[in-house]
Amino acid sequence: MKNVVAYCRVSTDAQAGDDKYGIEAQKRVIMEYCSKNDMQISGWYIDEGESGVKENRPQLNALLYGEVQNPPVEAVIVYKSDRIARDIKLYFYYMMLLEKKKIELISATEPIVDDGTGLGNVYRSLMLFVAEQERANITRRTSGGRAIKSSKGGYSGGRPPYGYKPVDGVLTIIPAEAEVVRKIFEMKKSGATYQQVCDALNEEGKTNRSGTKFSISTVQTILANENTYRGMYRYGKSGEWVKGVHEPILKEDE
Repeated sequence: MKNVVAYCRVSTDAQAGDDKYGIEAQKRVIMEYCSKNDMQISGWYIDEGESGVKENRPQLNALLYGEVQNPPVEAVIVYKSDRIARDIKLYFYYMMLLEKKKIELISATEPIVDDGTGLGNVYRSLMLFVAEQERANITRRTSGGRAIKSSKGGYSGGRPPYGYKPVDGVLTIIPAEAEVVRKIFEMKKSGATYQQVCDALNEEGKTNRSGTKFSISTVQTILANENTYRGMYRYGKSGEWVKGVHEPILKEDE
């Protein structure tokens, strides 16, 4: 019986519980494959919330650079090749690292027979190319939809500025944070320094979004978002400012 370990990956928390592609679904397929092919799983390595194009993944790193060796581990089993990497170059680099440790990389849903002619690697390349194109198409569709929404002033994702939270796709005012935003702009308008603003807020017991004291950099970030606080919106740093659909925190005379 071949001794193996299994690797699973999902990109988002939502995918983790997905019936078709989630962690449990991947585990079921891998266990069925191992049962049919006389393999014993001695360990599971699972990365959740990690993109297939990201190089630094904790559990994958443990497989590639950690103490996993042959013997006793003879192979790494994955649900699909793109769980290891969606980038072709990364995939074959990781495959090479495992092969240097005499560990085979096996896909439970894409059985590939290497007959010495190199056709196995050609087939892997084709599958990963398809995965790359699929990801590129999803990115284009998502970016296009966000661009259209942002051009109409609607919230299109990303970290909302202090003072707002997204509700049903619209930036919505958080009253307690909005009060802090107004105070910051009032103090700067009256000539206060960044440090004086921080000291005043911290003395009042105000905290930033992470629950810690205000720092100069946090105050500077809030001041840099003045257009948003005045009812304007843009998606990304290169987009154009348009009138937002959200309620302004700062009025014309503030």
